[in-house]
Amino acid sequence: MRLTAKLQAAADHDIERRIAHRLARLRAERGSSLDALAERTGISRATLSRLERSELSPTAAMLGKLCTVYGWTLSRLMADAETRPPNLVPAAKQPRWKDPESGYRRRIVSPPAPELRGELVEVHMPAGASVSFDASPIAGLEHHLWMLDGSLTLEVDGSRVRLREGDCLRYLLAGPTRFQGTGKRGARYLVAIVQP
Repeated sequence: MRLTAKLQAAADHDIERRIAHRLARLRAERGSSLDALAERTGISRATLSRLERSELSPTAAMLGKLCTVYGWTLSRLMADAETRPPNLVPAAKQPRWKDPESGYRRRIVSPPAPELRGELVEVHMPAGASVSFDASPIAGLEHHLWMLDGSLTLEVDGSRVRLREGDCLRYLLAGPTRFQGTGKRGARYLVAIVQP
């Protein structure tokens, strides 16, 4: 394994460990038991325990359910797992995460910060892969999805939209969403997220 691949693998494990610790702290701050959280999310108590101990890599769907319970965006969870958000975010310091189930990759280009309402996320969705979220983590969350490469089918609020390179879709999150990489290359896109 090349040195850069080893360094990236170590960085990926480190952010997963920090996300796991943050999830445990969020549950503790709310005084919630693993049983209560399992009931609210539909994720088994054993799986939640393993996630919080960093023994299991969370899927995008799991993190989506947990973020919905806590009222956080996934980007905020990832950024909060980092140290204090800086104004300049060098490319090498932008948190990256890969969904072990779908291969979906997410990079927090511009993380949320206490005094700012927006964030910018880059996503790579492999061809044929899909990721679904049951609900918006925050009511009225505004998304601007800009396709950079490939094609994507997005189901949002009961509507299905096919996006190609250069297309931009603006929407408010209210219900479930499903993202699917289509075409031979899958999809690469940016999402600008604005909190209400």
